[in-house]
Amino acid sequence: MDTKITLTPVLSTQIDTFKKDLQDAFLKGLIDAFSEAENPIDMGPIPSDKDFDESIHSPESASYYFKLGDTVVGGVVLQTNKQAQKNEVDFFYIKADVHSKGLGTKAWFALEENFPQTKSWELHTPYFEKRNIHFYVNKCGFKIVEIYMMEDLNDPTEAGYEFLRFEKIINTKDC
Repeated sequence: MDTKITLTPVLSTQIDTFKKDLQDAFLKGLIDAFSEAENPIDMGPIPSDKDFDESIHSPESASYYFKLGDTVVGGVVLQTNKQAQKNEVDFFYIKADVHSKGLGTKAWFALEENFPQTKSWELHTPYFEKRNIHFYVNKCGFKIVEIYMMEDLNDPTEAGYEFLRFEKIINTKDC
């Protein structure tokens, strides 16, 4: 059995499936965090269709599936800045049905391996996603560098959430 995670570019014909998989994975975190809500599904989709579309169609966007053998186990949407050698992770997900198997950590390090020129990584995650915070800090080596409130009251899927900004500086001497 193949245990190595590989990255495969998301084709334009796969974007709708990719978005659904990503939103389903994020919905699990929302339901887990807000199980007392009458219907957490009404709070979604997370990310909003608008946020997803803006991210995946931006000029510096790169989207990949994470695969274990031939099986898709997750994906990532990046904003790459090759000149500054800084990449930002807009969305990183592991499919809900394969959580807690170490695949997220393997996927993260496969991502780093595929972008060896990167000097720094940045990402954001909502404060209520405690598993994500643990994952990024304790498994992947990120540092929390900022906490802020979403103040976009025109988008009820984000209004009022606290977000954390993470950064990981790659020590090029260790590479």
